[in-house]
Amino acid sequence: MKACIRGAAMVMTAVWTAVALSACGSGTPSDSAGGNTPKIALLLPDATTARWETRDRPLLEKKIMELCRRCTIEYANAKGDVAFQQEQMDSMITKGVDAIVLVAVDARSLGASVRKAAQAGIPVIAYDRLAQGPISGYVSFDGEEVGRLQGRALLKAMGNPGHTPQIVMMNGDPSDPNAVSFKKGALSVLKGRVRIGKAYDTLQWRPEIANTNMAGAIAALGVANIQGVYSANDGLAAGSIAALKANKVTPLPPVTGQDAELGAVQRIVAGDQYMTVYKPFGPEASAGATMAVAAARRTALGQVAKDKVRTSDGKTVPAVLLTPVSVTAANIKDTLVKDGFYTVRQICVPRLQADCSRSGLT
Repeated sequence: MKACIRGAAMVMTAVWTAVALSACGSGTPSDSAGGNTPKIALLLPDATTARWETRDRPLLEKKIMELCRRCTIEYANAKGDVAFQQEQMDSMITKGVDAIVLVAVDARSLGASVRKAAQAGIPVIAYDRLAQGPISGYVSFDGEEVGRLQGRALLKAMGNPGHTPQIVMMNGDPSDPNAVSFKKGALSVLKGRVRIGKAYDTLQWRPEIANTNMAGAIAALGVANIQGVYSANDGLAAGSIAALKANKVTPLPPVTGQDAELGAVQRIVAGDQYMTVYKPFGPEASAGATMAVAAARRTALGQVAKDKVRTSDGKTVPAVLLTPVSVTAANIKDTLVKDGFYTVRQICVPRLQADCSRSGLT
C-alpha cells in the first residue's frame, strides 16, 4: 500500500514539475521586458467548501506570481450563486483580462459566459470542474477514480456482514460535472454488491442539506438498517455523521468523504468517518496557474498540458489530469503528514491524543 502511495506521489510530482518547466521553456517573452503585464481572472464557486479559499486560491495566486511577476490577478467568489458568477464573467470580459481560471458554480449555465469570453478572445481554463462552452484547457483529478476509491473503501469497511448491506448515497450537486463522475465511479464498484436504501443529490454541496436528507433516510430505513454511507465529499460526510449521531445510530456505519479537510481527518482519527480522498492541491494549482499564464501569453496550451479531454461540444482540448489517493486512519502519516499537508500537531488536538496514538500519529 505504501509503495502505491509513494508511486502516486512521484507521478504527481513529476507532472507538476514537467508542467512548470514546460511553461518556463515555452519561448515566451519575460515579464520584465516589453511592458508585458497580463491580467488573469480567478473565479471561484463558493465559500461553503473549505478548499477553495484555504487551499486553491492561495496556491493559484502564488504560482501565477512566481511564473509571471508582472501579472495582476482579478479575483471573485460567486458564493454559490450562478447569476452572480455570470455577472463576474461579464465583468472580467469588460475589463479585458487576458485569461480566466474558472471553477463553475453550474457547468451548464456558465456555458454561455464561456462563449462570450471566447468571442472576446479571452481563453478560459476550466479548473477542477469541466465547464461547458469553448474552454481552452482543463485541469483536474480523475473524477471517476475518486468515486471508485470511495466505493472500494466503503466495501472494505463494511466487510462481509452475511447479507447484502444497505447503504445511503449522499451525492454532490448534479450541476457539478465532477459530482456526476464521482457517482458514476462509485456505482461502477458498488453495483450488485450493495442495496441502495436511499440516494440524494445535494444542491450546492451544502452540509445542512445532507444532514436533513440523512435524518430522512434514518426515519425511512430504521436506525439499525444502514450499514454504510457513500458521501461524495467531507462536507456532506460531516452533515451525515451529525444526523447519525443525533439519531443515536451506534455504532456509526462507515462514511466516505473527499478533499481531506482537517475536520474530516480528525473524524477519521476519532473513528467517526472511515476515509477521505486526498487530492494534492499543490500539483493541481500549479498546473492551473501554468496553463493560465501560458494562455494569457497566447502560448499553445499543448506545450504545457499533455493530456486531452473532450468538451461538451465534442472538441478535444489540452488537459492535466491528476491521480487521487485514498486516505484512512492507517495511512494518514504516510500521505497527508508526509506531504506536509497537515502536521501531527494540527491533527492531534488534545481530545484526540489517545486516538492519535492508536493510529501511530506521534
